[in-house]
Amino acid sequence: QVQLVDSGGGLVQAGGSLRLPCIASGRTFSSYSRGWLRQAPGKEREFVAVITGSGDNTAYRDSVKGRFTISRDNAKNTAYLEMNSLKPEDTAVYYCVADEDLTRIGLQRPGFWGQGTQVTVSS
Repeated sequence: QVQLVDSGGGLVQAGGSLRLPCIASGRTFSSYSRGWLRQAPGKEREFVAVITGSGDNTAYRDSVKGRFTISRDNAKNTAYLEMNSLKPEDTAVYYCVADEDLTRIGLQRPGFWGQGTQVTVSS
């Protein structure tokens, strides 16, 4: 059974940091792009970040550039989202995702989803 398992969420004060790991199981995702989407209460879901299978290329939404870093360890089948200088507007459920096609993550239509992890940033 293919699974993506989100974790690492929690409550943090503005300016703080969190690291979200996403562990994949059931198949090897080393050739898949990995990423995160997020959805805040009452708002549309939005793209956050993506990394290619090799890890050579990354992309971020403008509002998180310079604060968030996506990375991966293919030997562990794990991707990470390092979030620094967190702001209250970063509060959302964060979903790790994967797809063979990078663009499907950008279009928010990836083939594989984690269960989501709640990130709450207090002011």
